[in-house]
Amino acid sequence: MVKEDRTQWKAKYFISLAAKLKDYPKCFIVGVDNVRSKQMQQIRTSLRGHAEIVMGKNTMMRKVIRGMIAQDENLERLLPHIKENIGFVFTNIDLCDVREKIQSNKVAAPAKAGAIAPNDVSIPAQNTGLGPEKTSFFQALSIPTKITRGSIEILNDVPLIKEGHKVGQSEAALLNMLKVSPFTYGLVIRQVYDQGSVYDPAVLDITPEDIKSRFLDSVRNLAALSLAVNYPTLVSVSHSFVNGFKKLLAISVASDYTFKESEKIKEYLKDPSKFAAAAAPAAPVAAAAAPAKKEEAKKEPEKEESEDEDLGMGLFD
Repeated sequence: MVKEDRTQWKAKYFISLAAKLKDYPKCFIVGVDNVRSKQMQQIRTSLRGHAEIVMGKNTMMRKVIRGMIAQDENLERLLPHIKENIGFVFTNIDLCDVREKIQSNKVAAPAKAGAIAPNDVSIPAQNTGLGPEKTSFFQALSIPTKITRGSIEILNDVPLIKEGHKVGQSEAALLNMLKVSPFTYGLVIRQVYDQGSVYDPAVLDITPEDIKSRFLDSVRNLAALSLAVNYPTLVSVSHSFVNGFKKLLAISVASDYTFKESEKIKEYLKDPSKFAAAAAPAAPVAAAAAPAKKEEAKKEPEKEESEDEDLGMGLFD
């Protein structure tokens, strides 16, 4: 099989990437650090029919995008994010569904010296099963231990590596001895491109309920501010009317001035017993209904007994 010329390969790559940028309105910019070829193949298989992955050199990606800016100016927003080891995941379906598939394809990996930790790592208190000759590893990391039944026991939970820090030689050696694979690697979503907009993937976690809650909080804050400074706005005017009506009622109650809406309040204040009558009108009805039902329940069996007796007498007459 004749190997394809590099110039032809580049030309095909440019055409392929340009076609995808044109055909797909949405894509993820993903980091591919520590993702091996076998894992990448598994990710491609899981995304088949849902999304397409395009990798390549950053210089080639930038060249393709710059060549298409004349057709779509929004593509220029991708350029600042094409750095380090990245790729594109193009899709036409819901971004949340594709993100779920991407995040589910992760592989556990051991800690390697010099690698940047993607998450915090801590060692729980436990009996390690290691012999006393390994004590020096724990001493180098200032981990309190004791010898229990011929093996090293860690006394307390110990935070070993912090996220974003480099893994040291001693940490990597200790984790490997404990047979702990603390890291998981896969495609890391860095940015989302959606119909000309570029935003952080955390935006995809926002639900309609979150938007509604934030909107209502803003309305409440604006209404409170408007009422505090006596400046009427659309969201505060209803509260202003209610507060004004309350003040009118208070003036009417405290004076001889009366209007239709305050007459009932004044009647209640003159005769407080009306409050009790208005508050619990259903209670006596319910109380009266209960004895009535009990009386009916008592009367029905008696009636049945008398009917049985009458029928019995009639039969033997």
